Amino acid sequence: MLVAAASLAAVSGAGLAWWHAQDPAAISPSVAEPVDGFWSLQWDSPQGGLVKMRKFHGKPLLLNFWATWCPPCVDELPMINAFYRQNHRNGMQVLALAVDKPASVQSFLQRMPLDFPIGIAALAGSELARNLGNLGGGLPFSIFLGSDGVVAQRKIGRLLQTDLDSWAQVK
Repeated sequence: MLVAAASLAAVSGAGLAWWHAQDPAAISPSVAEPVDGFWSLQWDSPQGGLVKMRKFHGKPLLLNFWATWCPPCVDELPMINAFYRQNHRNGMQVLALAVDKPASVQSFLQRMPLDFPIGIAALAGSELARNLGNLGGGLPFSIFLGSDGVVAQRKIGRLLQTDLDSWAQVK
């Protein structure tokens, strides 16, 4: 029985290696391009109306996936807000997509107002984050796109000031 299990594991591992060699993008998405249709996406705003991705095209963009129930997400929001305040006049943009319920986001923003745009992506935000390279689905998750629209950096987990400082240098 142990030999059969070991053989099955070896065959499975070999199959996975072959599959990865055939289609490496299936395991590790391209760093160079956001997903198809990315710039045509839009989300509801907590204040009403829509947040449209095409508005952000052509300038550097920090895209942050977060939720009100995620302590590290909530902890990093003031730092992201300070980053936005310091850099938005230089063309730097920030968009936070809440992987959350609209009522929760609206209530949260009454307690902690933010200066940058917020979109309510709900469960679709989890799928978009996966398609952008967050294969584990953890939050917070941030990507940084240069003004050319290319993904320059990804970070799963809480952002650090050093991350933001280095991203502020990207045009």
